[in-house]
Amino acid sequence: MKLSLDQLRQDPTQRVKVGVTDLDGVLRAKYLSAEKLLNAVDKGFGFCNVIFGWDIADAVYPEPLPDPGFADASARIDTHTLRSVPWEEGIPFFLGDFRDDNGLAGTACPRSLLLRVIDQASALGFTARFGPEYEWFTYRETPESLAEKDHRSPRPLTPGMFGYSGLRTSQYAAFHRDLYDQLRSFDVQLEGLHTETGPGVLEAAVSHRETLEAADRAVLLKLGVKEISYRHGLVSSFMAKPSVTLPGCGGHLHQSLWRDGTNAFHDSGAADGMSTTLKQYVAGQLLFLPEIMPLFAPTVNSYKRYIEGSWAATRANWGTENRTVALRYIPGDATATRLETRVPGADANPYLAIAAALAAGLYGIEHELELELPMVRGSSYEQAVGQPLPKHLGEATEAMRRSERVSELLGESFCGHFVRSRQLEWNRFLEVVTDWETRRYFEQI
Repeated sequence: MKLSLDQLRQDPTQRVKVGVTDLDGVLRAKYLSAEKLLNAVDKGFGFCNVIFGWDIADAVYPEPLPDPGFADASARIDTHTLRSVPWEEGIPFFLGDFRDDNGLAGTACPRSLLLRVIDQASALGFTARFGPEYEWFTYRETPESLAEKDHRSPRPLTPGMFGYSGLRTSQYAAFHRDLYDQLRSFDVQLEGLHTETGPGVLEAAVSHRETLEAADRAVLLKLGVKEISYRHGLVSSFMAKPSVTLPGCGGHLHQSLWRDGTNAFHDSGAADGMSTTLKQYVAGQLLFLPEIMPLFAPTVNSYKRYIEGSWAATRANWGTENRTVALRYIPGDATATRLETRVPGADANPYLAIAAALAAGLYGIEHELELELPMVRGSSYEQAVGQPLPKHLGEATEAMRRSERVSELLGESFCGHFVRSRQLEWNRFLEVVTDWETRRYFEQI
């Protein structure tokens, strides 16, 4: 039976769980009493805004601090996200955001940014639908065992390069059953779940939904996979490139625009089925791709994934049913025609990646951009079609910082804060001496 607020009112002493995401997509959560939660439905509740003033490792940003006092921000409960957590004794769970906050949190909140982009789509008469799909590695480790070995040489769940394996899923049938069934009970319905190429690699496709619900489910998929893995004595990672010798992990976005119940991407009268709306949408994403990369690839590690022959794009290009390009057009009937943005990694914040893809596409429609770049046929790695994507986080962040049109697209305040967070991430990496450097230079120089 689906949970309701009325059930919480019957026992106001019970615990509920509330989560919000920071810039990196990390779900920051706390337990509340049902009584406090119910009071917060109309009034909101306080959540320390430090979650937008520190990095993924909880290190506070250096001066100047966004808010030296780290005040409570005004968080809002979204009652439509109510569900129970089946692997945590059925505790009620809500997602929240900071759309009503007038300070740092309201500016930086990823979910609130997505809501603003959804409003832009509505103003143009569109409803967007997204179907995210994610790849990740699962290891026969625990957080403690990983810490003891300094995260070196984690043991994969299964050996070998074995994509779409019936044997491997059968070998760990209880784990895969719990992933599928418990995620569904968590209101995260999967269209598919299978092994990918690489030891211990899995991929799941989330059923397509309207934009906000799709992004919520993507966030909760990542949370659910990690927590279910813990309960099987395993650790799962959505790191973009955890191994130098193996393909990385994508976070691809299938998307379509709808108007009056009709798929605006489909045109049965066009030779290729591509509507003018879709062509303009693709042109918008191609225009912005090199400048919004930090929203698709937010970490230093993200850029290790974009190499030739790796199933990841290296240029801002497009093609029909082509998995080597950045934007894959998938023709179909009026219900299935869609675009797959293949650039985001599994490490991207779902709210920010979806907001960036949608906003860029809408820009193309609003400005009636022409799709002038020719379609890539065959391997894009063998053709210099489209602008090269940034090679590392520093280059990508600088491109976003310098782009006036990205600031106009997503808001100057958000972009300023987000860009600073990526600059700090890049600078912290530059300060580190890596194992590669010591192996290469220590004795020889």
